Amino acid sequence: MKKNLSYRDKLLELAQIYKISEIQNYIKRKKNLTTHQIEHILKKNNVPIPKDFNVSFFKKSISNPISKAGKGVSGLYNDTTDGVGKFFKRTKKGATGLYDDTTGGVGNFFLGLWRNSGNLGLGILNTIPKVFNTVSSFISDALVNLFSSFYTSEVEKTKTNKLIKGFGIAVFICAIGITFYTIKENYDENNVTKSFKVEKDKPKKIETQKEVKKKIEKKPQKKEQQKQVKKPEPKKEKSPSQVTELVLPNLNIKTETVLSLFEDVEYDLKTVRYQKRVKPIYFTQFPKDLDEIKDTKLKKETFIKIVLPLVVAENDKILDDKIKLKRITSKKMTTDKEKSWLRLKLREYKVKNSDIVELNKRMDIIPVSIALAQAAKESGWGTSRFALEGNAIFGQWTWTGQGIEPLNKGKNEGHKILRFPILRASVKAYKNNLNTHKGYSEFREKRHSIRKRNKTIKGLDLTDTLNRYAQTGKKYTDILEQIIKQNDLSDFETVQLTNSVVKKDIQL
Repeated sequence: MKKNLSYRDKLLELAQIYKISEIQNYIKRKKNLTTHQIEHILKKNNVPIPKDFNVSFFKKSISNPISKAGKGVSGLYNDTTDGVGKFFKRTKKGATGLYDDTTGGVGNFFLGLWRNSGNLGLGILNTIPKVFNTVSSFISDALVNLFSSFYTSEVEKTKTNKLIKGFGIAVFICAIGITFYTIKENYDENNVTKSFKVEKDKPKKIETQKEVKKKIEKKPQKKEQQKQVKKPEPKKEKSPSQVTELVLPNLNIKTETVLSLFEDVEYDLKTVRYQKRVKPIYFTQFPKDLDEIKDTKLKKETFIKIVLPLVVAENDKILDDKIKLKRITSKKMTTDKEKSWLRLKLREYKVKNSDIVELNKRMDIIPVSIALAQAAKESGWGTSRFALEGNAIFGQWTWTGQGIEPLNKGKNEGHKILRFPILRASVKAYKNNLNTHKGYSEFREKRHSIRKRNKTIKGLDLTDTLNRYAQTGKKYTDILEQIIKQNDLSDFETVQLTNSVVKKDIQL
């Protein structure tokens, strides 16, 4: 309602707000209704009737209660002064009696003093109910008028509607927010995985140390890891998307922990030899205490389990590139992206004059048996200083890069053993070395001839071409053949990763 309206105008405004058609019809017909008539019609339509606002809120809520309180205080003042006056009058009479009659005046004085004190106390006690009534009356009147003012305060219909709509919108938005938050939380919980994401051609990034320690060092998690990597079955295999890669970071892992991990994931070389499948478990370094294993067979098997997935993964990547090269070169027209990829591979394999035939010779696998045998020979089955300090599995030399100084090199020898950040980097550098260095051209030519005859590339067919890898020449290749035969490394020639697609022999 608007301010400064008469009581009748406020009644008419209430009729408009509540849409009382009877009053509106009277107004349209220009019939004047009395205040009493309007009041009657509103009451008939159950419209609350406000009080007459002739007395202002200030006067009703503050002025009148204060006035009543003042009267109460005035009565208290009068009662108190009357009692005190009577007391002093009586005291004065007592004093006069004391002055006039020295013998009996003292007794009468104290007697009167006692009576006057009692009357004064009673007068004060009588004022307490009046004070209480005055205060309670003030509070009561103030509250009554306050709530009355709320009841008869302004009512603007449009503002009320806006307030209700705003409140409804706020509730709706909050409900939507809570719903989306709940859905997101449920989605995150259902999609949390305890394994690494599978990435083809790329090793998974290293997890934080705390997460890896939970996976490796807590043996009670055996059931969970069995769910992630189940024991291979001869007749039924998992799809590649169901097998995860596992990258083990530099945590100075002990051999005991490594053996426990192999047991938990059921990583067994007998199964690998039979099924020709190996789990994608990539170690970034050898256990520092690998040499402490007294059982020679167990030490060698542990070494092979660590190196084998790294070698197979690099071969798998090379085969993918070789298939892609064959597809591109068989096309009459190539895209800019394909041309860019070809230029990249020509640089990687150090091929000059864009010789695709030479690139095809160099872009090929290294037999797994040869890689394992050379890794075992050059690293002392993973226990040499170069392997433990610099992840140097294949003992590659360097004259320019950062490396590890050999302890027994000659005075005129300036080489160092090339160090690597992780084991897989050493494997990649080793394969690039055999596929690009001019000292191993015979190795590549013989491998290419085997490929052209559509035969399986085997290590024992190529060991004699690696006499330039070491200074001992023929003696070195004999040792490689001996390592391959004694440890049955030829069984791993056709092994593939469990998360890779089976590739048929490439037809040239």
